[in-house]
Amino acid sequence: MIAAMATLLTHRQRAFLSPAPEVTITHAFTRPFDNVVATARTCYSGSGIVRDDQVVDPQSPAEKQAEKRRRRDDLARDLYQAGHHTTLQHAHFQFAISNVSRQFLWSFLHSHPFYNSEQVSQRYVTVKPGNYAIPPLEGKSLEVYRDTVARLQAGYEELCRLLTAPVAAAYYAVFPSRRHYAGKYDKEIAKKAQEVARYVLPVATFAYLYHTVSGLTLLRYQRICQEADAPLEQRLVIGRMVQELLALDPSYAAVLEAPIEAEHTLEYQALRAVGALDEPERVALRRDFDRELADRVSLLVDHPARNEETLARSVREMLGVGPDRLPDDDAIRLVMDPARNHYLGEALNLTTLSKLSRAMVHCHYTFRKKLSHTADSQNQRHRMTPASRPLLESHLTSEPDYITPPLVLEDDACAARYRRAMEDAWDGITRLRAAGVSDEFALYLLPNAVAVRFTESASLLDLRHKHAMRLCYNAQEEIWRASLDEAMQIRAVNPRIGAHLLPPCGLRVRTAARPVCPEGKRYCGERVWTYRLEDYRRVI
Repeated sequence: MIAAMATLLTHRQRAFLSPAPEVTITHAFTRPFDNVVATARTCYSGSGIVRDDQVVDPQSPAEKQAEKRRRRDDLARDLYQAGHHTTLQHAHFQFAISNVSRQFLWSFLHSHPFYNSEQVSQRYVTVKPGNYAIPPLEGKSLEVYRDTVARLQAGYEELCRLLTAPVAAAYYAVFPSRRHYAGKYDKEIAKKAQEVARYVLPVATFAYLYHTVSGLTLLRYQRICQEADAPLEQRLVIGRMVQELLALDPSYAAVLEAPIEAEHTLEYQALRAVGALDEPERVALRRDFDRELADRVSLLVDHPARNEETLARSVREMLGVGPDRLPDDDAIRLVMDPARNHYLGEALNLTTLSKLSRAMVHCHYTFRKKLSHTADSQNQRHRMTPASRPLLESHLTSEPDYITPPLVLEDDACAARYRRAMEDAWDGITRLRAAGVSDEFALYLLPNAVAVRFTESASLLDLRHKHAMRLCYNAQEEIWRASLDEAMQIRAVNPRIGAHLLPPCGLRVRTAARPVCPEGKRYCGERVWTYRLEDYRRVI
């Protein structure tokens, strides 16, 4: 990996062979950089709010404007160097971004908490041929890359067809009356088939999205964009984002720093110090991880010993009462039981603003997890349950390592075609690496199904909300299974807390909210609110 990262220095100016990233600011503050200084000056203003046009008045003489800009930039640089960065968080920028890979999104753009994105979904939108990133390869390596992507695309299209029968069987087992009107539900079945078939698509597949960040986050993007795993694509996309920012407001150049060089990134230096593992060691490491995980998707590995007592005590502290007035069991129910805390049945998550609900922030849980790249791409969108995800370059081997959705295993023909697609992916990767192609570029051939192993931690406040969304039978199947594992294990160690980790319908029925299922015509077809957690079962 160290050698691969070092090659960035020689190809930094190279571009991908696929269509260049399209990046446009679609919405922004009118005078964002003036606002940085206006907010700072307001902190020390004795005469009220300082407006943007008081920083630099566009109606004043040119000489006076120039002097005010100089003073503005001096103050902005002074605040920036001192680390007083909250002033940079007010102005936000919405970008429309196209022609970027799923690998880039997972590795960089969605790997932190401070953003919002709405991207095209492979679960619901059919992926057409030709929409994928092509690194700067040439000759035989380029042929291998293109051929492998074509084979994976063919596998996706064939699985979309092959999966129709097992999806239909599972679907009509849940909705038997709909079988008489099959034509009406063909599209729904096709979408569920492509939801599973997408696992064989390469992480090079293009996406398009709206992405909104503050000015501070964009400056951070610029500074760290050359870290692994996709440094060239990151540099190209972030470079375009910064160009858009400077075109909108050139004043940001006053605080814009150059990217940290690849060899000076923390990850590069750490690997250089400890040394990367060879392939047998990498395989042994992931087998140890899987052995500990056993048959779980998510394994509880750490939690404070007094979670429940701490929760109860913090509730009493807020209310100003003692245990004689509010025993532990009652205090926990007051916050966790939807019948007592009716906020838990609302569609709008109010728990971070509710004084009593915030008591949940003191309880914590840590899990070791194994998800596919495509499932983790959705899992990481729960930005308040952060994880330490791997550098894929330091885990890559020639041995296929992937997740298989349960529905694929329901049909022998689907299972065989799925395995062939996985073999195609790793065959292409192995041939590229043998030809001297850097792991950075070989990674783009990994399928969505590639296994990602990591540790994830969360407060009860944020984990409860995640479970309320992902224990729903409409949630992506892998994340649903991980959430079920987590809820069951929390119930085992903290039963008074775990009893209230429920899907949205389970919460709503206890608050008497109607309808019980909030999904409308997307209703999963099962009366999940009547099931015990240990009886949850899903195929689709």
